[in-house]
Amino acid sequence: QVTESGGGLVQPGGSLRLSCEASGSTLENPIIGWFRQAPGKEREGVADISLSDGSTVYGGPAEGRFTLSRDNAKSTVHLQMNNLQPEDTAVYYCAAGPNRWEYDYWGQGTQVTVSS
Repeated sequence: QVTESGGGLVQPGGSLRLSCEASGSTLENPIIGWFRQAPGKEREGVADISLSDGSTVYGGPAEGRFTLSRDNAKSTVHLQMNNLQPEDTAVYYCAAGPNRWEYDYWGQGTQVTVSS
């Protein structure tokens, strides 16, 4: 399974760090991806990271503001989000999969709210 943590309420321009911990059979999957879904909108990809080589891919909203990192010893991936804006408000999910196009394991999601 994968478990997210770190969501919350932040003011515009603020920062949050989300974490995704993988356990069990999900550790066999080399890709951890972050997604988000805002009310009334479709789910969109935010960023993903390879646990094997650390390579990352960022979606449009994340580029220049979000940074992924990994802690393989703890099977945890962190998503550092800076300069958050109200349009970043969403439920953020992490997922584990065999490649960047297939995700087999999904977390429950963590709410991120950006508001003054």
